[in-house]
Amino acid sequence: MSGHEIISHEPATGDEVWRGKVGDVDEIVARARRAWPAWAALPLTNRIEMVRRFANEVRKESDKLATMIARETGKPMWEARAEVETVVNKVEISVRAYADRTGQKKLDGALQGTAAVRHKPHGVLAVLGPYNFPAHLPNGHIVPALIAGNVVVFKPSEKAPATGELLVQCFHRAGLSAAVLQVLIGGPAEGQALVGHDGVDGVLFTGSAHTGIAINRKLAANPGKMVALEMGGNNPIVVWDTPKIDDAAAIVVQSAFTSAGQRCTAARRLIVKSSMYDALIGEVKRLADRLIVGAPFDEPSPFMGPVIDNRTADGLTESFVYLLSNGGKVIKNMVRLRENLPFLSPAIIDVTDMAERPDVELFGPLLQVVRVDDFDEAIAEANATRFGLSASLVGGTPQDYNRFWANIRAGVVNWNRPTNGASSAAPFGGIGLSGNHRPSAYYAADYCAYPVASTELDQPRATIGVGLRSD
Repeated sequence: MSGHEIISHEPATGDEVWRGKVGDVDEIVARARRAWPAWAALPLTNRIEMVRRFANEVRKESDKLATMIARETGKPMWEARAEVETVVNKVEISVRAYADRTGQKKLDGALQGTAAVRHKPHGVLAVLGPYNFPAHLPNGHIVPALIAGNVVVFKPSEKAPATGELLVQCFHRAGLSAAVLQVLIGGPAEGQALVGHDGVDGVLFTGSAHTGIAINRKLAANPGKMVALEMGGNNPIVVWDTPKIDDAAAIVVQSAFTSAGQRCTAARRLIVKSSMYDALIGEVKRLADRLIVGAPFDEPSPFMGPVIDNRTADGLTESFVYLLSNGGKVIKNMVRLRENLPFLSPAIIDVTDMAERPDVELFGPLLQVVRVDDFDEAIAEANATRFGLSASLVGGTPQDYNRFWANIRAGVVNWNRPTNGASSAAPFGGIGLSGNHRPSAYYAADYCAYPVASTELDQPRATIGVGLRSD
């Protein structure tokens, strides 16, 4: 950020990608409020048709959008292309979800009347997007919000504004009014102003727990605003009795190091049965040593790219040193791979003997390992966090998984699958510091419209049978 401009740089090269002027929050919100009544009054079929045209525009611009995602985030092109595909797929999933979660209901009422349940949009919704999935995650709020009849002010992360701008341009090329979906370019100050603005009826946020807590605190005295928070996690992956060590190791590595560990569902903590420790950790390290870390367009294609910027890389390196100096034992060192650029090697550290393990989300390729002797201890260790987004059990029996599922505190619970890669056709969210019980993905329809109960007659009919004086 520089004065009244936001400047975006490529993590992989340090080159400037994009720059743009900081937006005027008051002006943008006022424009949105003026646009809302006409958009909300459109038939649902018209709004659905609009978002379907948007999906077609994304298909046309898929190469351009994927290239921008790769340049602006540093993620490999294969992963950027997968993100664009999720943007397209989100439209039909959201159409189905809206029909399923907010469908109209007619019930029998008194006096031969009817009772009805319908849903209304909130009005002007603020969407605050993250940098790790700068198209997919905000799109997961925007599409359901528009289908429901809301207008949207979208503030992309200041670390990935160009992708956010391209996403909005696809909506506008599809014919959506520029006032119904607006992009607000800005940094933390603009985000704070948008969240607290009297003209905003709801805030849909994906990002860090620190920022999510600040939003929740700011709006605590304003229950009239819808607030949906998705805030990451300190996610556990538990490996128990299994002869398939190679498969288990692959699941661990996918969980911990995909997207350079910059997924809210990434495994931060590996909890492993002591008798399996040597075999599993040896294979996890061997596989992690083979991972290619590189720039988005390198050949052969890298498994993971850099983290988002040098400040993040510095913080992760300092966290690794802290763990090491407070009782951690190195399994695989964290190495800065390119001078003055945020490329980090995947790192693994055994923290079993640490007196106090920090319960924080280390948002990068850093996996902490804890040895345990019995399954109850494994579950207790997995639950030793204020977060509660994602958890996986690898191995074990169906009975073990039933115990794990019943006792683990998380909104996404998997068996023999990675902690990340959740389905958009299911709800996505967590508890504790991971969210405020407003899951997104398929359940986004729940926070984009509110239910209205009605009892209805075609003519007024009423009598008062008790408590009247005689004529």
